[in-house]
Amino acid sequence: MRGPGRPLFLGRKAYRARRLRDAARLLPVLGLVLLLLPMLWAPAVRATVADAIYLFVVWVALIAAAAALARRLRQGSDDGGDDAL
Repeated sequence: MRGPGRPLFLGRKAYRARRLRDAARLLPVLGLVLLLLPMLWAPAVRATVADAIYLFVVWVALIAAAAALARRLRQGSDDGGDDAL
């Protein structure tokens, strides 16, 4: 239950900051799923070179996504915080 004087909805900056933090928390789970995905592929279709390329591409993409999220989270914390809390 909300108290008197408190807004019903979050401000746009606070909402986006929370979604960015949620994305940062889900990134390791997404990475684990993507890295384990080649084990689900049919064994007859397995190619070691293709699997290695896939793993390195996923690895680099996860690093880039983590860097982008970290930069956006750092920018959001420098703005002065939430606008409706």
